[in-house]
Amino acid sequence: MDKLRKQVIDELIDINAGDPKRIGHFLKVNAYADLIAQDEGLSDFDRQVLDTASLLHDVAVKELSDTYGYADGKQQEVLGAVKAGEILDELGAGEELIDRVCFLISKHHTYEDIEDPLLQILIEADFLVNAYEDGLEPGPIKAFMNKVFKTESGKKLLKKTYAIA
Repeated sequence: MDKLRKQVIDELIDINAGDPKRIGHFLKVNAYADLIAQDEGLSDFDRQVLDTASLLHDVAVKELSDTYGYADGKQQEVLGAVKAGEILDELGAGEELIDRVCFLISKHHTYEDIEDPLLQILIEADFLVNAYEDGLEPGPIKAFMNKVFKTESGKKLLKKTYAIA
């Protein structure tokens, strides 16, 4: 595991201490993102960007929940991008990595007009976990897949995970 990845995980565990569901969430999204990324043939840099973004994508949830009692998607995008940038800057990440990660986080609840392949994978990985955590039924899962999923590997994982046709 590279040094930055370990530092990001440690920071997120500190932020979410006492909340195993939240810690499990970012680790599961990260695992799904990695599975999809392997099949999509991303460059090493793009894999690092996606790896980092998938870990940090919900970095603002605890603060938003503690402050407002909830954390809606748009708030997560705005504050999450800021917090992720601060964390990565403190850890000495490069500017290009920080910019790309913050962009992905700033759009990870925006499901229309997805043109960035890394954003597409992040959204698919997040949904793969959210569908389970939210207890979604097969019908809504399939509808979301048909509307939003674009990668063949993401569709295959979703179909197998939730046993849908």
